[in-house]
Parts: sequence; C-alpha cells; structure tokens
Amino acid sequence: MANSLHSSTSFISNPVNFGHSKIPAQIPGSVSFPSRYLHNFNLNNDRRVLRVMACSGVEEVQVDVSLSPRVNAVKPSKTVAITDQATALAQAGVSVIRLAAGEPDFDTPVLIAEAGINAIREGFTRYTPNAGTLELRSAICHKLKEENGLSYTPDQILVSNGAKQSILQAVLAVCSPGDEVIIPAPFWVSYPEMARIADATPVILPTRISENFLLDPKVLESKLTEKSRLLILCSPSNPTGSVYPKNLLDEIARIVAKHPRLLVLSDEIYEHIIYAPATHTSFASLPGMWERTLTVNGFSKAFAMTGWRLGYIAGPKHFVAACNKIQSQFTSGASSISQKAGVAALGLGYAGGEVVSKMVKAFRERRDFLVKSFGELEGVKMSEPQGAFYLFIDFSTYYGSEAEGFGKIENSESLCRYLLDKAQVALVPGDAFGDDTCIRISYAASLTTLQAAVERIKKGLLTLRPGVPV
Repeated sequence: MANSLHSSTSFISNPVNFGHSKIPAQIPGSVSFPSRYLHNFNLNNDRRVLRVMACSGVEEVQVDVSLSPRVNAVKPSKTVAITDQATALAQAGVSVIRLAAGEPDFDTPVLIAEAGINAIREGFTRYTPNAGTLELRSAICHKLKEENGLSYTPDQILVSNGAKQSILQAVLAVCSPGDEVIIPAPFWVSYPEMARIADATPVILPTRISENFLLDPKVLESKLTEKSRLLILCSPSNPTGSVYPKNLLDEIARIVAKHPRLLVLSDEIYEHIIYAPATHTSFASLPGMWERTLTVNGFSKAFAMTGWRLGYIAGPKHFVAACNKIQSQFTSGASSISQKAGVAALGLGYAGGEVVSKMVKAFRERRDFLVKSFGELEGVKMSEPQGAFYLFIDFSTYYGSEAEGFGKIENSESLCRYLLDKAQVALVPGDAFGDDTCIRISYAASLTTLQAAVERIKKGLLTLRPGVPV
C-alpha cells in the first residue's frame, strides 16, 4: 500500500544532532508515512522527532519537528480564532452576524483610494526607504505637531506595515530577557504575547468597570520594580473604549518620572474615534515624557484602511533607529502604494476632516443604541465607551446557567460559543483581553446589523434565564 499512512509521535529528551551523529534507528512511537505527507504534521512539544518512511521503499527520513520555546510560549489570538470560525460558518451558508473583528465597516475614503490607484498608474511601485518616504514622514511630523503638540523630525519617524508591527518592533528594541512590560487589563490581545516574544515578562494590572477600566496610579506605583521597562497605554482603548483624561495621565507621568528605566509605549491608533466631551491627550506631550515615550499610530481605524497595512512610531531618535534596524532585517519598508495613500489621508484636514467626522458620528449613534439596548438587561454591567468602536459588557450574571443542548455557561468563552451556536452572533470572550467577566462587542457594523444582533443575543440570553425581562 504505497499511499498508506500510519502516525504516532515520539519524544526525544536531548537535542538531536542532525549533522554527523545518527538518530537511533528505532524510535518508539515514531511516525511512519510517505515523505510527501510530511507537511501535514505540526507537532510542537519540547522535542519531537518524526520517523518518516515511504512504504514504496524510498529511504527513511527522520525529522526534528520541535519548535522554538519562544513560539510555544505565545498564545494564538482568540480574536482571529473567533473571526475564522464565524467566517467558516458563513461560507457554509449560516447567517452569522460578525461583531468580533476590530475593523471599520466603511470603505476607504475615495480621495485616499484614488491616491493609491494613481501611485500604481504612475509607476510608484518600487521599494521605498526602509523608514518610509520622506514625503510621508514629513506629513506625519506635521500632523503630530498640529494635532498632538509633539515636535519630531523625519528621522524620528518609522513607517511600518501597520501599527502592530510598530508595537512589536518597539518591544523588541527596548526589552531585554527578564524585563517587565506593564499592561493594564483589559488589554489588546497582542500586548502580552509581544512581551513574551521579546523574552520579557508581561505584568498585568487589573482595572475596574466601576472606574471605567482606567488604571489606578496607586496600583501602578505598587507594581513597579527595577525590572519594569515598558508601560503600555492604549487610549482610546481596545477593548473597552475608555479614554484617559489628562489629569489621570499627569498622575501616571509623575510616577513614571520616578523610574529612570521605565519607558512608555502610547498606542494612539483610535485617537480620532472619540466622542465629545472626551478629548485625546498624547502621553509624550506631558512634561518630561517626550524623552521616554514611543508614540504609535496608524491609518487602519480612523481612515478605514485596515487592508493597506500602514502604521508608524514616533520617538527619540535612539529608539526609533533601533526599531528601524529590526525592520530592515524583517520586512523592509511599507508598501509604496500605501504610503502615497497615507499622505492623502493626512491631507484630508485636521483629525481627518469631514470624512472622518462622518464615520465618528455613525459610530456614536451605534454606541448609543447598544448602550441603551443592553442597559435594559437585568444584571448586565457596562462602562459607556468614550472612544473606539467597542462595548465591553459584563455578562457574568449569566455564568452558571445551563443551556439546553449546549451545557453549562462557565465563563466568557463558553458564553461566546453559545451565542455563536444558538444566536449566530460572533463576539470575543473577555478572557482574551484579561477580563473573563466581560465580552467585547464591536459596533463597526451598520445600525441595521446591530439591531438584528441585539435581537438575537437577547433571545439567546432569555433562553438561559427564562422570565427575566429583556
């Protein structure tokens, strides 16, 4: 049977030398299958060897398929997992309402899209400088000066393939093994994993829904040590929509100033999606903070450019140059076409002009609808978002409920699976963000879609708690 396949696995306690020493001919529990099937196996325990044998008589091949401990320490993104599961259901014909992904539902504004199209037509399709075109970096400097009160020169700006890359490179550039990365919870899912990739230790600081999920300066001060290297702040916040007021940031800055090793990464990607009277303050604009702050921003959220993959970091030249070095050996520069589109986006006017303000108005209407709708549910708690396009709701009152045909609702993950299964609505469990009491609902969807989603969710919850007003 030339195409037969028999599989099992083997553990080898010591590293296997694939150079001159030979692997033992007999490996208990090894895998035997044709070599053309090798790519189907992805075993990631400490040290595993596959014994690959083609039954047709081809010479046996033995392969060490162990993975790096660094990779094994990283958890997969639950946001991506839920989104992929919802997409698969939709492709199978199930009418799923997807409110899991952090992506605006608007098209990229026409003027921005046309700039990208023109870049292609005009042959602007070659590599750019690793740090980004001078045109775009100069435009970013102008934006930061006019909108944020921050003074930078183009050599203090690094353009990357999205703000996510900017953040990861910053963490890699400034953190050493054993350093601590301070992360208030709830947090964006990737922050702790980025710390782990850098061999740093994520230190999670809890916040309270009653305090709008904002970091308590006293808690921060009590957790700082000599190992504390980086504090990550996200305002407006993913997943809570909370916005840090300037007076609270001033308190945090005074604490940061006491610790010479401590830097701050200020993730400001949702800066323009903010609802009055809330206002945005860049952390680097606070007294004494410019020198120790790495400001990350991008084009994905405010300008509905998620697929263009364009972000940037601004900071002291020493740190930005280190990030630039990593990028030069990693991806090189961002897309030339996207950079032309980025210049056009920054040319729309202050805070994105009328184009962005229309999107923000729509987000606010959706937020108000959801807050009112879920506020009618007994036992449900929430903090009204002041920015971004997420509602982070405490549904823990439903934990412990038994769902017929499903089982017990034990936590945020099981409640999300239940709602996806029974209500066909895809949401993200709060444990992905460090708070298992809550679920994140993205309102980057039309009001009509959100109305349908709320109706489905309420019906699903009513099944868990018959007789409770919804």
